[in-house]
Amino acid sequence: MQRRGKQIGTILLATVVVLFTASLVIYPEQGFQAGIAGLKVFWDVVFPSLLPFFILSDLLLGLGVVNALGVFLEPLMRPLFNVPGVGAFALSMGLAAGYPMDAVITAKFRRSGQCSRVEGERMLAFTNTADPLFMFGAVAVGMFKSPALGVLLAAAHYISAFVVGVTFKFYGRREERYERPQRQRQRDSGSMLRRAYREMMIAREHDGRPLGRLLGDAVSDSIKTLLMIGGFIMFFAVLLRVMAQAGVVDVIAIPLVALFQALHMNTSLVSPLISGLFEIDIGSAASAVVSAPLIERVSVVSAIIAWSGLSVHAQVASVLTNTDIRIGPYLVARVYQAIVAAVATFLLYRMGLGTSSAMVPRAVAAMAPLTASAGAHWSMALTAVATWAACLALALCLSVLIHIVQKGRLSLFYSRSS
Repeated sequence: MQRRGKQIGTILLATVVVLFTASLVIYPEQGFQAGIAGLKVFWDVVFPSLLPFFILSDLLLGLGVVNALGVFLEPLMRPLFNVPGVGAFALSMGLAAGYPMDAVITAKFRRSGQCSRVEGERMLAFTNTADPLFMFGAVAVGMFKSPALGVLLAAAHYISAFVVGVTFKFYGRREERYERPQRQRQRDSGSMLRRAYREMMIAREHDGRPLGRLLGDAVSDSIKTLLMIGGFIMFFAVLLRVMAQAGVVDVIAIPLVALFQALHMNTSLVSPLISGLFEIDIGSAASAVVSAPLIERVSVVSAIIAWSGLSVHAQVASVLTNTDIRIGPYLVARVYQAIVAAVATFLLYRMGLGTSSAMVPRAVAAMAPLTASAGAHWSMALTAVATWAACLALALCLSVLIHIVQKGRLSLFYSRSS
């Protein structure tokens, strides 16, 4: 039965690929234009914004810094999300660099044994976030021409990610069989600083590569991964354009139109939503310009950003290929976050968030990737690195504070017992 199911799946997939190839032959000009547009997005935005983080993550992992950070961040991440402390590193990278940085980091954690399969799936569920530069700059300023909406989108997006993380804390508890080795139990003794230093030295010794080779591998591996991401961006841009030309989008829209009518929403948002199901930038830009109430447009864009698009999902699936982390829980989390983000956006807008630019930093206008020059994207990459450092520093402070409070409570308990 299982073999027959695989055969049917192969036939269906082959049919889809053949139809797509035929459509590309019929619409060569549209496919070429879409490919050029995808390449421009990759080179002007994705490549400069992600390359520094890819290289930095490889260096920090190879030098053992991430292992040390995991010790400091364990008191924060374990109670909140039931993941190792290194999960905060993946979360901070995702917050600063956006998709699919979190998947790249989580896959590296799993391959190096820093998390179990279930813990990796939990991390992937809530660390898949858009970067603030995209929401404030590209969407709020570039698409909606309203910096105030950036605050609304960012608040709804990160609130929904937190809700998903807390919910997935209970995921896989029956399935999880995570037994820490004897060496790990020995590391739990001693002060936090001593344990962090020990973890860092062990990880560095286990890696063993000299600095020159480590840096070279970091650059080459990062560029290889980024080229793969660029290929997915171009492929899905062409796929979406060809599907629209062939009328496939109109067929997919039929059930969504019925859903929007039941929710009393403007049906002109259906086509942009379908575009967003495939590619986040195209769907968000199309939603911003349709003739519909602002609150509905922003809610749909918020759902698209949380969903992140099949293009990103394909990138995540490709990154996870050499691990045992399953893509199913990740997809469930994306649907869940999209719903929560849309509802949160609607409620926060009704409460007045996003209607005034009083709380928006003046620098937001300079963060619009769609209107900035190509050279400006490289300077924004430095801003993203600063954002990552700030997020990581905040998480470290909170985690150390929690550790101090817990240690103080234990000391007080033992003093009373004696």
